[in-house]
Amino acid sequence: MFDRLARSWTLVKASAAVLRSDKELLLFPVISGIATLLVAASFAVPVIGLRLFEGGEIGPLGAVVGFLFYLCQYFVIFFFNTALVGAAMIRLEGGDPTVADGLRIARSKLGVILGYAAIAATVGLLLKAASERAGAFGKILIGLLGMAWTVGTFLVVPILVTRDVGPIDAVKESMTLLKRTWGENVAGNVGIGLAFGLLTTAVVIVSIAMVIGAAALGGGKLALVAVVLAVIAVASVAVIQAALSGVYSAAVYRYAVDGQAPQGFAGDQLQAAFRPK
Repeated sequence: MFDRLARSWTLVKASAAVLRSDKELLLFPVISGIATLLVAASFAVPVIGLRLFEGGEIGPLGAVVGFLFYLCQYFVIFFFNTALVGAAMIRLEGGDPTVADGLRIARSKLGVILGYAAIAATVGLLLKAASERAGAFGKILIGLLGMAWTVGTFLVVPILVTRDVGPIDAVKESMTLLKRTWGENVAGNVGIGLAFGLLTTAVVIVSIAMVIGAAALGGGKLALVAVVLAVIAVASVAVIQAALSGVYSAAVYRYAVDGQAPQGFAGDQLQAAFRPK
């Protein structure tokens, strides 16, 4: 446990060093979050109006709408993640990327991003449908399959950014790179998730105390201000985590392909982010 925490902290520090070099990278997850909320709101109207998911049964129209929702959400997420990773690649090569550079890279990959979004949406819907019909043990197994998919596709976006390949080939190459370099015991994502999970928990606890204190001292208006500040604090942590994850995936891909740590990362720091078999 302590070794994992130490590796997580080392990983966060190394990623943060690159992120501090270009704080504009934080804008990509912010824009992505706003866009996904808009997509969700646009789908909420027909879903509620047509009562597609009432009664616990999903008909053909509901299945189509559900797939389109997944597709649009994944497309938005992958588009801005591609922009983030593309800009991070420029930074790791010693350049000085702008938001426009990242968006330009993402726009040049629209077709493959859409294809990968369709694959991810299909996998997501299949796992969700199987989970709804499975028992307790089946849900655990499906959850593990979902984790395996996440780990296996960890390097897909960096591959799409740097290579002229289709989404299926990118998924295959991502799985090959992870298996060849570190096997299946990837601890980098776990480290980031653990570190920021603890940070988010701390922020939530402090926020709850702040809201309670504000309500006791100043009534409803002050409590509302405290709630808004709490939401901003939690959202800020999520934005930083997303940006760090993007920088990390770009660096890991460079390290996996070139065998050398990119600028801003020490080789032993990246190696320490993974638990050997």
